Amino acid sequence: MTYCVAVKLNAGMVFLSDSRTNAGLDQISTFRKMIVYEKPGERFMCLLSAGNLSISQSVREILQVEQLTDPDGGEPVTIWNAKSMFDAARVLGSAVRHVYERDGDALQRAGVDFNASMIFGGQVRGEGMRLFQVYSAGNFIEATAETPFFQIGESKYGKPVLDRVIGPETPLDEAAKCVLVSMDSTLKSNLSVGLPLDLAVYEANMLQSDKITCIDNDNPYFRMLHKTWGQKLREVFDEIEDPTWDDAHTEVPLLSDNVRNAPLKKITNSQEKLI
Repeated sequence: MTYCVAVKLNAGMVFLSDSRTNAGLDQISTFRKMIVYEKPGERFMCLLSAGNLSISQSVREILQVEQLTDPDGGEPVTIWNAKSMFDAARVLGSAVRHVYERDGDALQRAGVDFNASMIFGGQVRGEGMRLFQVYSAGNFIEATAETPFFQIGESKYGKPVLDRVIGPETPLDEAAKCVLVSMDSTLKSNLSVGLPLDLAVYEANMLQSDKITCIDNDNPYFRMLHKTWGQKLREVFDEIEDPTWDDAHTEVPLLSDNVRNAPLKKITNSQEKLI
């Protein structure tokens, strides 16, 4: 399986992906799910992919050369000359549909769903940063200030910390820490997500990035984060008062005289009605 996450902030963008794929308990492999496209000073783009590996690899290959007709009669639009991230996302959607037209019927006959989802973000000179989630039909949605991050793959384990921390004003390094905690929570709960990780951090308006790294078991920062996050969660948990079931004094009773929602009724014999 997969877990990928990307965050768009006022200060920049953060992209993180794992690298584990599996087709069964004894078929676990490592394939990188992030690719960066960069022309320094002109454009920076990052693509994360999840779903069927053969589909996502084909899309990435075709994306290099995919072209859209320019309605104004100019040269064909590619990711390398697109004047906006929106147009670049259109090219990506076209690449997805290209693969579907080529392989969709054969996959369907083999009983395989056309399953691919992607996150695509970055910045083209002349406009602000933009972040998109692209679906298997080639259509896409864009991140907003109210929804500043996207996840694909095993998203449920890492989402709570993102919801509590991430906002447009979040500093870039803090966001990088947050997505790593999100990944650590996913690694802890799901064996289908695994190291190594690819992390890319992009500063707004730089149109290039030198903050790209691969994180494995020997990475000192990630090992520290994993240990510290587990310890601090336990400390916070221990500080929360246990529920009280007797008449002992507490300012936060669990048992209360709530007339709106009475406790569950017990069934004591076969004659009693459930409702």
